[in-house]
Amino acid sequence: MPPTIVITGATNGIGRRAAIDLARRGARVVITARDPEKAALARRDIGSGLVDVFHGDFTRLDDVRRIGAGIADRYTRIDVLVNNAGIHAFAPRTTPDGFPEMVAVNYLAPWLLTQALLPALHRAPAARIVTVASEASRRHGTLRIPQDLTESVPFTARGSAEFYGRTKLLDIMFTMELARRLAGSTVTANCLDPGFNTTGLGRELRFAGPLGSLLTRLGIGDPARGAGLIVALATDPGFAGRTGGYYTVRGTRRISPAPPGDDPELQGRLWRETQRLLQADNHRTT
Repeated sequence: MPPTIVITGATNGIGRRAAIDLARRGARVVITARDPEKAALARRDIGSGLVDVFHGDFTRLDDVRRIGAGIADRYTRIDVLVNNAGIHAFAPRTTPDGFPEMVAVNYLAPWLLTQALLPALHRAPAARIVTVASEASRRHGTLRIPQDLTESVPFTARGSAEFYGRTKLLDIMFTMELARRLAGSTVTANCLDPGFNTTGLGRELRFAGPLGSLLTRLGIGDPARGAGLIVALATDPGFAGRTGGYYTVRGTRRISPAPPGDDPELQGRLWRETQRLLQADNHRTT
């Protein structure tokens, strides 16, 4: 029986490359997608009959809940979950649920999806949860929990990096707390810094396409490196049993999160505040 691997954000970028590699290794790949046309192209490029697609918009938390329930209903056992979908917005936007867009897509959506799929992950002999974070988390500004989860603050394209980095720090903190909560089980949780990748670079910037092509010609920002680390954390026997780690593509080594994201007490507080917030949102929308 082939392993079942769920990967979000697999219609482009490093997620797409990772999905192709995972399928070539014999995995049944389950991807999520907002755009049906991009999903069809990704399915073609993955090139395997063992591909399933679940459609939804990660800016809408009810879509995330629906996708999670659908995957859990179809697959009683999941071997790997890769939380890869993300966005770097260059202007502030609020989701239909009232959350800052980058917080919703980069942090709340993977938190929700992971919770929905945990029962199926526990049914695997040795399951792995891999979350794509970033060293951009070191430029996160001031971390305020729980205000950062809900407050929409104006920012410019230049100032967007701080807000993006903060969402990636939240992903790292989520992973560390998740690993503690899964201790003693058959499920591990790790996160990674994929490095600088030209694929999908600044999609909202007008000059993103030409800049990406130039950097590619110069050999800068090869997305294969980031995709390779995703695949390694998802499948490499060398990572079996390892949990609670943050790994960088630079030397494939474990590194420490930026303070205060390395504080276990703050990680636990973030978990509790996120859980409370999402429970309240679910009650509001049902």
